[in-house]
Amino acid sequence: MTRGALSREEIRQRIDALGPWFHNLDLKGVPTAPSHFLGDYPNVKWQRFSGIIPDRLEGKTVLDIGCNAGFYAMEMKRRGAERVLGLDTDEEYLAQARFAAEVNGLRIEFRKMSAYDVGQLRERFDLVIFMGVLYHLRHPLLALDLIHEHVAGDLLLFQSMQRGDSRVDAIEKNYDFWTTEQFDSSGYPKLHFVEHKYADDPTNWWVPNRACVEAMLRSAGFAIAAHPEDEVYLCRRTTRPQADGPVYPSRETDR
Repeated sequence: MTRGALSREEIRQRIDALGPWFHNLDLKGVPTAPSHFLGDYPNVKWQRFSGIIPDRLEGKTVLDIGCNAGFYAMEMKRRGAERVLGLDTDEEYLAQARFAAEVNGLRIEFRKMSAYDVGQLRERFDLVIFMGVLYHLRHPLLALDLIHEHVAGDLLLFQSMQRGDSRVDAIEKNYDFWTTEQFDSSGYPKLHFVEHKYADDPTNWWVPNRACVEAMLRSAGFAIAAHPEDEVYLCRRTTRPQADGPVYPSRETDR
């Protein structure tokens, strides 16, 4: 019997064996995390911005960085994407994603890889998904730089937890050394560092405000095309405003 032909009880048993799940997926009528503290997550969030992604993705390639149990990767495959690759550093999440994709009859590749290692892929994708990853990284701007340098071909679907004021100040191109009042403004880009834990999670290293998220995206070479949901952005890859600055583990010119 193939996994696609498993009974509901067999699917439930496999879900329990692979748990706990952060993504609440519907596997042939069996939910993977029915008591999720965020509700029917991430579907409840997806419904608020799904319209910004084309309904038809035939011929397109998609890279899902930090794919977890594969919710977004599977949604892209359902829209007809030709190739979908999901990356995560957690073997348990990857096992969940592979099982979910098989049960749903979706051909998706999942691979263990960090956001810092995307240069090893030697491939650009029409759509890169980078949802809920930035604040889990010790070096978040480096990750955005690497995505721009190595794998982003056109679109970036981005999401980050945000805290603080949603106001975004107009920022001058330069300030002299003695001008400091902008740092006290709630609308100035701020990236809060978490030394220990936030929400019981030791990998929640950073919490940006909205101004910081948008500034980091621009600095990494991504123009904001849509902001359909408080934490979600659809961006297009553009030229980085500063060509030099970050140190890359592997530069495109060295291929």
